[in-house]
Amino acid sequence: MQKDLGDYRKTYEKSELTEASIKENPLEQFQKWFYEVEASEGVDEPNAMTISTIGLDGFPKSRVVLMKKFTFEGFIFYSNYQSEKGRAITADPSVCLSFFWPNMERQVIIKGTAEKIAENLSDGYFESRPHGSKLGAIVSDQSEVVPSREYLEDKLKKLQQKYESKEVPRPEYWGGYLVRPVSMEFWQGRPNRLHDRIRYSLQEDFDWKIERLAP
Repeated sequence: MQKDLGDYRKTYEKSELTEASIKENPLEQFQKWFYEVEASEGVDEPNAMTISTIGLDGFPKSRVVLMKKFTFEGFIFYSNYQSEKGRAITADPSVCLSFFWPNMERQVIIKGTAEKIAENLSDGYFESRPHGSKLGAIVSDQSEVVPSREYLEDKLKKLQQKYESKEVPRPEYWGGYLVRPVSMEFWQGRPNRLHDRIRYSLQEDFDWKIERLAP
C-alpha cells in the first residue's frame, strides 16, 4: 500500500505574528488568540488540545482531550487518574499540550508540568456534568482491556438503574489536572513557509523571555 502526498499544498496568508503586536505574558496572548478562534467560523471545539506524555514503557504518547479552563496559573483538563495517561503523569509530570486551529492557520505548543487540582474543584466540575457523563466516568476503567462493547453497555444499564433518582458521586480516581507552563510557542502560518514562531520561556525570576524562532 502506498500513497504519495507530495503534491499536497497550502498557502498561509491569513495573518501575521509580530513582536510589536504580542502580549508580554503568554497566557494573555493565548487568551487573545482563543477568543479570536471562538469568534471565527470553522472550529467546532476550539478547546480541543493534544496532550503528550511519556509512558511507563518509555514511549511518548499523544491524544486529544478537552481543555475545560485556563487561568494565569495554566490549563485545566479532567481525566481518570488511573488511566494510561494518569499513570504516565504520576511517573513523570512533564507534558506537552498543543492546539491547532487550521481555520486561523495557528498553532500553540505548551511545555509544562501537570498536577492534580484540589478535590473540591474536581467535585464542582463533576457536579456540572450531564448525568450520562457522570455514569460514563464510573463505567469506564479507562485504558483497561474489556471483553466487548456489550460489557460496557451492561455496566451502564446497571448504573442507570442504581442512580435513577440519585446524585452520582465523583469517583476518587477521576478529577482534574492543572498544567503549569514553562514554555509556550505561538505559530502563525505565513507565505512561502516563512512562518512566524514566537516562544515564551519562563525564567528563574518568573519573568517570560520572548524569542523569535526560525520557521
